[in-house]
Amino acid sequence: MAQAVPNPDLDFRMAARHRANHTVIAESKLRGDTQIHIINVSAHGFMIDDNPGFERGERVELRLPVIGRIEALVIWTSDKRAGFQFERVLRLPNFLGLLEIISPKLR
Repeated sequence: MAQAVPNPDLDFRMAARHRANHTVIAESKLRGDTQIHIINVSAHGFMIDDNPGFERGERVELRLPVIGRIEALVIWTSDKRAGFQFERVLRLPNFLGLLEIISPKLR
C-alpha cells in the first residue's frame, strides 16, 4: 500500500491564521523602507493587502511588537496582496503577545 508523502508547503498553509490590523515598516535592500499593512498572521508568516511591488523571493526585515526584528521572505503575490514567510517560527508565548497587540479589537 502506498504511503502519502508529507508536503511541507501544505503544512505551512495548515497553520492557524489570525486576523490582524497592523501597519509596520518593512526594510528591503531593493525598496528601502516601505510601509505595509498586515491583515493576517500566523506563527509562520503574514499577509499584506497593500503590496507596493514586492516580488516572490524578496526578503524584508521588520520590527514587530513583542517579537522584535525578524526577517521574512515573499512567498506569493496576487493583485495587491502578498504572503510572507518568517525566517524563524515564532515561540507560542511571543506569538500570543503579538496577537494581543495587532489583532482587531472586537467592540
